[in-house]
Amino acid sequence: MIVFTYSGQGSQQPGMGAAWQEHPSWELVEEGSDAAGRDLAHLLLDADADELRQTHNAQLATFLTSMVVLDAVERVGVDAAGHAGHSLGEYSALTAAGALDFGGAIDLVVERGEAMQEAAGKRVGTMSAVLGLDDEGVEAACGATAGDVWVANFNAPGQVVIAGDPDAIAAAGEAARAAGAKRVTELDVSGAFHTPFMEAAGDRLRAALDAADIRPPEGFVVANVDALEHDDPEAWRSLLNAQLTRPVRWHQSLQRLAALGFTTFVELGPGSVLTGLVKRTLRAARRLTVNSPDDLDRLLEELATAPEATPPEHHEGEHLFATERLVVSPCAGVFTPVEGLGVGGTVAAGQLLGTIGGEDVRSSFAGTLMGWLALDTERVTSSQPIAWLQVA
Repeated sequence: MIVFTYSGQGSQQPGMGAAWQEHPSWELVEEGSDAAGRDLAHLLLDADADELRQTHNAQLATFLTSMVVLDAVERVGVDAAGHAGHSLGEYSALTAAGALDFGGAIDLVVERGEAMQEAAGKRVGTMSAVLGLDDEGVEAACGATAGDVWVANFNAPGQVVIAGDPDAIAAAGEAARAAGAKRVTELDVSGAFHTPFMEAAGDRLRAALDAADIRPPEGFVVANVDALEHDDPEAWRSLLNAQLTRPVRWHQSLQRLAALGFTTFVELGPGSVLTGLVKRTLRAARRLTVNSPDDLDRLLEELATAPEATPPEHHEGEHLFATERLVVSPCAGVFTPVEGLGVGGTVAAGQLLGTIGGEDVRSSFAGTLMGWLALDTERVTSSQPIAWLQVA
């Protein structure tokens, strides 16, 4: 079983579209330029590293490159039953799965990039990669640090990204080293993405998502926020907004896809970062990357010799993700969680988790609270995920 993965911001590089300029799939660049109202060919061919580093440029250029590559792959007859994208790549995944049309996705990516760049300008933030320390150790280092610092990306076992205030990042990095991290490396980014620093971007993006035409995806699309597959358009509307301020659970998403039976992971877009993360997370998985037209023949050759898939019940990690559930909002309104219930707390079936506009939000499941997906006093929509539970 094949899953396509899609690059996120940070994978962009100058001239990344040059190899595709003479390919028939390049027509998407003209179509995307019309939808965005700007010359996107310039971003893929002529923009330098500084111009591409700007969030609104990086996101558009990366999304469009992934779509050109996807179109080229589909032209040679290769399709996938599953899709997953890292951060921005989630928009690519949903477009590939038919949940978003190309023009509508361009509109959302434009709005998302502008909103995140604006939010980053309001408060200085940065990000650092912590290598060689497990998830719990990195979370503990952040929790023990005074100041604003959070886990932003669970990329792979032993590879976690933290984000927040620069001074708090430095302190958390020192705490991580003391706990056994091999290296802490500052990333060249313009903001603290996937943290509460992006709340202003969420406020702006919500209106665009509410107006967007989102359809049930074809096949499996696993979300960054909870590492689970979803087919409800309203859930995706909420998840895409929540993604801005919540960590990307990438290696959990890869494990979920393996549990669903996927054995071949093909990265579409600039760079090969996601292919490397698959290698670190799922060592037995087949890993392929398509960056240029030259990769298309190689892809066909590799897939022609692909071994038969292992039945999903044999995949490591299924026992974890088969037991996770979401509690969703019964109505629209302002969410107020109950006092005293924190992450790791025990939840009984029927237990009150909070209220929305005076209406009770109760869990249908008994289990352990793994995380809140709505903030205190956040205005939520009907069917929006509120909490994430691991049930017995």
